[in-house]
Amino acid sequence: MVEFATRNGVKTAYEVAGSGDPPIVFLHGWSCDRSYFDPQFQRFSAAHRVATADLRGHGESSSPAPGPAVYSVGTLADDALAVAEDAGLEHPIMVGHSLGALVALTCAARHGTVRAVVMIDPAPIVNAPVKDFLGQSADVVEQDEDASWRRGFANGWFLPTDTARREEIIQGMADIAPNIAAASLRAIAEFDGASALRKVEVPLLSIGSAVPTDSPADLRDACPTITIGQTVGSGHFNHLEVPDQVNLMIERFLVINNL
Repeated sequence: MVEFATRNGVKTAYEVAGSGDPPIVFLHGWSCDRSYFDPQFQRFSAAHRVATADLRGHGESSSPAPGPAVYSVGTLADDALAVAEDAGLEHPIMVGHSLGALVALTCAARHGTVRAVVMIDPAPIVNAPVKDFLGQSADVVEQDEDASWRRGFANGWFLPTDTARREEIIQGMADIAPNIAAASLRAIAEFDGASALRKVEVPLLSIGSAVPTDSPADLRDACPTITIGQTVGSGHFNHLEVPDQVNLMIERFLVINNL
């Protein structure tokens, strides 16, 4: 059943399931929705209380008009924490993919809000050239009424062997209004990932795909305590393409950190 956490008039749609500690909140990536975490939602609800949410502008959540900070990573983090509070998930583990990973990282940088964070093939955190490219691309996306540019961009996220929801993901680029897709892309470009990494005091795991955007060395420079993993044989949507690999890494991360 879909529930809604309301903050400043914006409704964030989410679902909850399962029972057990620690609770987990799943946050999808750019131009996706909460269904993209179905393999993890089903796996971890067997032993944990879990929630999966639609970021604002996505899925069944509210889509406010873009404006200053309306779609910033910090604002999305406020929404994610509002979901945790509304669902009664105290100090959850935040698990995010792509843009959702940056949202989870922002929560980790806020003292006392979460107990750990897992980033699954995060959007660029410290890779300045890619962040610059995304910032410039946002202007193109704003005029991308037929989503043709976005479909072409999304096609590059996959390895030739990737099959899980591939065509659905590419075609789904048209589901988000261009101005909201552009605002969300700018949020990634403007996110100060290095500062966020330096503030992290909780256990942090990053699970890269076959072609991670940020190098492990660069991530460790900013956060020496980070744990780095990498899946085999999958592009950007590794949590869908090779869910068993991702799930086992998360489970091991929980064990070694006594979570």
